[in-house]
Amino acid sequence: MSLFDMFTQEIAIDLGTANTLIIHNNKIVIDQPSIVAIERSTGRPIAVGEQAKHMQGKTHEDIKTIRPLKDGVIADFHASEHMIKEFIKKIPGIKGKFIQPALRIVICIPSGITEVEKRAVRDSAQKVNAKEVRLIYEPMAAAIGVGIDVQKPEGNMIIDIGGGTTEIAVVALGGIVCDKSVKIAGDVFTNDIAYYLRTHHNLYIGERTAERVKIEVGSAVEDLDVDIEDIPVQGRDLITGKPKEIMVGYKEIARALDKSIIRIEDAVMETLSLTPPELAADIYKTGIYLAGGGALLRGLADRLHKKTGLPVFVAEDPLRAVVRGTGIALKNMDKFNFLIK
Repeated sequence: MSLFDMFTQEIAIDLGTANTLIIHNNKIVIDQPSIVAIERSTGRPIAVGEQAKHMQGKTHEDIKTIRPLKDGVIADFHASEHMIKEFIKKIPGIKGKFIQPALRIVICIPSGITEVEKRAVRDSAQKVNAKEVRLIYEPMAAAIGVGIDVQKPEGNMIIDIGGGTTEIAVVALGGIVCDKSVKIAGDVFTNDIAYYLRTHHNLYIGERTAERVKIEVGSAVEDLDVDIEDIPVQGRDLITGKPKEIMVGYKEIARALDKSIIRIEDAVMETLSLTPPELAADIYKTGIYLAGGGALLRGLADRLHKKTGLPVFVAEDPLRAVVRGTGIALKNMDKFNFLIK
């Protein structure tokens, strides 16, 4: 074991549009929103993660909250660098060390990413004392995290619905055979809900409220097996300008999200149509796996099952499937030849 190895810490990062998760020593040590609060006058970051999320939509003119990632890629280089640095500082095994250890990092990236965007991710990681950075495509990480043996000569289909992108891929023999990345995911669902309430109820709500509605009564179908109670939603009346409250149920939210879900269904059908016949035969047997936060949307698995005629399985703890897969890739760095240097 070299001296370099003694002072090296290994971490796996799922740098998501909505949340950033980090694994260190086989444990998820960071699970925080990907948000940074910045002081406008100085450009100095004042809070990251959960702390910055509480400020979202409530700031005065000298503070702004930024989400450094858009559609799964880095949109604000400075803010993302600061955010990664702060999250790494919070890792229990690294926090408070006199000498900052060198890092070996595996980061997952969307499959539709460009070379420039790849470089931005790599540069951000290198600024935090990373000696070695490997990248893994998100659908691959999700497939590993769901428990699929990606090295086998067998086709598996994975749909990872994150905050910024929905990644659909068919994987076999340690590689992605065909894939599609669409910019319709959790953030678009949130915007759909806010738009629907604005146009149908003249109620203006913020992003955080729309997200709460999505989590509490979000649905992909209008007829669920279980009954979900309507919830009160507060916002500003667009006509009178006064604060008001209305009751919202899952049926309305299903109508609000319908167009976006149709686009995801179309992308799934398109990916299936590009799949080589031998792998299509495998997928007929193995079915489709759903991962990412969007997999938690009620009735989505049923809807995709009806559309494709294939069995659809939701990963256990779908929010953490990608980071789990990235963590496994980190441990098998030398064995997995699909990690991008």
